[in-house]
Amino acid sequence: MSLISLPASAPQKLAGRVILVTGAHGGLGSEAAKACAQAGATVVLLGRKVPKLNRLYDVVAKAGPEPLLYPLDMEGAGPGDYAGLAERLDQALGRLDGVLHCAAEFRGLTPIEHADPLTLAQTVHVGLTAACWLSQACIPLLRQREDAAMVFVVDDPRRVGQAYWGGYGLAQQGRNALVGMLHAEMCNGPVRVSGLRPGPMRSSLRERAYAEEPDMRLLRDPEAYADACVTLLSPEGVVHRGTIWTPAV
Repeated sequence: MSLISLPASAPQKLAGRVILVTGAHGGLGSEAAKACAQAGATVVLLGRKVPKLNRLYDVVAKAGPEPLLYPLDMEGAGPGDYAGLAERLDQALGRLDGVLHCAAEFRGLTPIEHADPLTLAQTVHVGLTAACWLSQACIPLLRQREDAAMVFVVDDPRRVGQAYWGGYGLAQQGRNALVGMLHAEMCNGPVRVSGLRPGPMRSSLRERAYAEEPDMRLLRDPEAYADACVTLLSPEGVVHRGTIWTPAV
């Protein structure tokens, strides 16, 4: 499959880099994947819905270097699956320069008292435990680069720490903490850790959380935050190292 030539004026912040995007067929994940390709990256599209991944593949392939598909259900995957992912990336591409954690699970607002125990555990797992396992597997490969980035998309802990946010809220609290924890552990090495906290976005998650949107004027399309993802994954993201960034859009 031939590559699409970009205009000479197009920014190539991620030229030659390999970027793994989880939850790639989601709202922000898909827009970020496309923006990364436009910035010159080879994007690895990770998600559980193969038909959506296939459609996204066609879009991303037209935007930049040919992407790779990696179908994986993070709800059922174990540590060995993530170790296998890192090994396959090393064999196929010989490098990994960035990971963008977009995957999350949210099935609606429910009191903890009435939440299905299995659903609660699965939601926490996808949003937090699976992200930890994937990070563990990828860190050795990221360390081989002179400059690499691990970016976690996080929600506002003040909002999702309120009543009824259940497993999603618990996972997001941990995910916010994970950014600071990993940064403290790796701040002296080549792997930068940061978080991206978008403002209110038009998304399926938002639709499930709010039957009636308080103020539609506050909502932004996920595309509005795609360039911020590129910035954090590029060398420019060094200024946000160890922080959680909410860009103005």
